[in-house]
Amino acid sequence: MGPENQSSVSEFLLLGLPMRPGQQRGFFTLFLGMYLTTVLGNLLIILLIRLDSRLHTPMYFFLSHLAFSDISLSSVTVPKMLMNMQTRQQSISYVGCIAQVYFFIHFVGLDNFLLAVMAYDRYVAICHPLHYTTIMREGLCVLLVSVSWILPCGTALLHTLLLVRLSFCANNTISHFFCDLAALLKLSCSDISLNELVISAEGGMLLFLPLCIILGSYVRIGTIILRVPSTERLLKAFSTCGSHLFVVSLYYGTLSGVYFFSSSWDFKDITASVMYTVVTPMLNPFIYSLRNRDIKQALEMCVNRVTIFKWQSLHPLIAVRSK
Repeated sequence: MGPENQSSVSEFLLLGLPMRPGQQRGFFTLFLGMYLTTVLGNLLIILLIRLDSRLHTPMYFFLSHLAFSDISLSSVTVPKMLMNMQTRQQSISYVGCIAQVYFFIHFVGLDNFLLAVMAYDRYVAICHPLHYTTIMREGLCVLLVSVSWILPCGTALLHTLLLVRLSFCANNTISHFFCDLAALLKLSCSDISLNELVISAEGGMLLFLPLCIILGSYVRIGTIILRVPSTERLLKAFSTCGSHLFVVSLYYGTLSGVYFFSSSWDFKDITASVMYTVVTPMLNPFIYSLRNRDIKQALEMCVNRVTIFKWQSLHPLIAVRSK
């Protein structure tokens, strides 16, 4: 494309969700409620794990990082989308768009690796219960979480650096509700073959490596259980892995279902993004709290502490009134 068809892009236009003008207020209310539920629910999980010493175990250590990652992943895209709905302005600055690309790739990758680390933790808990505390020592847990943070950070940085070297055409309209890397590459006037090569190469590490670890862990768990099948062992394994397995199925199942069974590529991208940036982070706190006795007990203890504190603060007033 010739230089006359290129321009220096200072901002992009986000078309947002495919909806009619009359549906905008309803969608705004829906997504605002879902975002607030995501933030408050995951913050509650982090707070309970922090306050209750019974939850200071590897599984809940990983869960607290997953909860923080879910909050961050939703916060990268949803607030901007809500602001655009409310103000009816679809623009986002070039710097803001690049930043959105970086943090989106980072937290999607972090979610994938944390789910893989949690699957490995469940594998050790079921297949090597006597050596669990020895294997899942504090140093290894910190190392696994650190790697889960560092690898996506490097991947996101590489994609961002390759993106900023590109020039963009006069068309700056993105058919998405956030700055998606694939959508930005479509707008570029430069050669994107290197970007596509890196996406293909690193996409395997970011997506398929964690998925292989998860599948390998659960195949091994199933093999161990089926060697000596019993109702007690099955129930124990389900209580140990049920919540994590449900989250993994929801995360990867909806993602693959949308990409394999919908007919429009734009619809696939937008629907998949809504599922793993809004829906799944919102549901995770409910899944881990409703199916987890330890979280329920920690929540009850926290509520009791608040109730006692309120009663103690009101007790002097009650004593004065009784006189």
